[in-house]
Amino acid sequence: MPGVLDSILETVGHTPIVRLHHVTDGAAPDILAKVEFFNPGGSVKDRIGLGMIEAAERDGRLKPGGTIVECTSGNTGVGLAIAAALKGYHAIFTMPDKMSDEKIRVLRAYGAQVIVTPTAVEPEDPRSYYSVARRIAAETPGAVLVDQYSNPANPMAHYLSTGPEIWDQTGGRITHFICTIGTGGTITGTGRYLKERNAAIQVVGVDPVGSILHDYFYTGVMPPAHSYAVEGIGEDFIPSVYDFDVIDDIVQVTDGESFRMARRLVREEGMFVGGSCGSAVAGALAYVRDRALGAGAVVVVLLPDSGARYLSKLFNDDWLRENGFHMGERIRGYVTDVLARRGPSPVVTVRPDAAVGEAVALMRRHGISQLPVVDAAGDIVGVLGERDVLAAMFDPVREGRAADETVAALVTNRIAVVEPGTTLSVLGRIFADTDLAVVRSGDALLGVLTKIDLIAFLTDSAGRDGEPGVGRDGA
Repeated sequence: MPGVLDSILETVGHTPIVRLHHVTDGAAPDILAKVEFFNPGGSVKDRIGLGMIEAAERDGRLKPGGTIVECTSGNTGVGLAIAAALKGYHAIFTMPDKMSDEKIRVLRAYGAQVIVTPTAVEPEDPRSYYSVARRIAAETPGAVLVDQYSNPANPMAHYLSTGPEIWDQTGGRITHFICTIGTGGTITGTGRYLKERNAAIQVVGVDPVGSILHDYFYTGVMPPAHSYAVEGIGEDFIPSVYDFDVIDDIVQVTDGESFRMARRLVREEGMFVGGSCGSAVAGALAYVRDRALGAGAVVVVLLPDSGARYLSKLFNDDWLRENGFHMGERIRGYVTDVLARRGPSPVVTVRPDAAVGEAVALMRRHGISQLPVVDAAGDIVGVLGERDVLAAMFDPVREGRAADETVAALVTNRIAVVEPGTTLSVLGRIFADTDLAVVRSGDALLGVLTKIDLIAFLTDSAGRDGEPGVGRDGA
């Protein structure tokens, strides 16, 4: 019977691409959504579940009747649980406690054991969901830690399925692929395939404010991670499956922007999607706006999952209010507006091998208190601030020789890289933990912004526009 499939696993993949109309706010390019909630488990992670299990079977690590262990934000667990149920494996999953109750209930419905761990701990902490999963796998006879963060079968699943589907569905006309990033499997595998077909295709990641991936991509420096509410994306370490050579750009979005766009997708496009889908579309629109993409561009945005797993959070107005999210309000404006309102200002930088005394002279000459530190290749490696210099001057170990040291000895990572199209909501969140924002478009440094620049813009805007300040992003 040609219309009958042998198992639910055969329905994984082959998800549709649907053109977005209403949430694009007049953007010129075709913006197309790869809608992954059509997978049987409701997310893009169904694609990697079977592939990682079969890889463990092929290399002999997973035996009949064995146990699959994984740390998951929920969706990967569902993909694994479906395959485990059909193949007769036991499944144990660890999840951070910020994940929705719906995700836990779905995993248990498939017969999996779920262990909830604290979110606000370092990856190496024995209580983290990474560490607990490793311990359970080590202590359970016949268990295999799937480890999507380092498992090459993760990106390979997307190289073999997601990438070819997008290429075929767009007739090879795709110019930009944009998706949220977490483990790195989707963007690495899909991006690698698409670039092999056409090296000009731009691959763009979307990262939530609080994750380290955006800043690490631009600076090579590991910034501190901070908590954020959107689930399933972002990281506080660099998974080994990442291939940064595949990625051309990474843009940032806030929780508030993500949730607001996800709700718009439901109401205006009829797509019942999760918060990370809102992140993907909000990030894609910021990228399109910043790059001034024209009507010839074909932008494919991957929407990772369904909104059904977020009924108690994203689609619960009480939860949103209790957590400070105000969906009807927003901070208006973009980084480019702050630059324009402030007027022309030279971008003053210093090399890591320059003497601290030379850097201080630059600060005095230009009347600034912080300097971006840029290496010979033009990469931003950090910031030198007056408080760093002052602390070194009073450091007894240096015995008054701080001015003769190189800048590299005092550079810190209290810096962020933003684009002209970055929203002021994102910039405000960045300045909660960062002293300096360097505005960059491609290889060009367009300006340097401090907290006082943003404060001056917001207060000046309120005075000019006759508003009592600006709306709150709520992120």
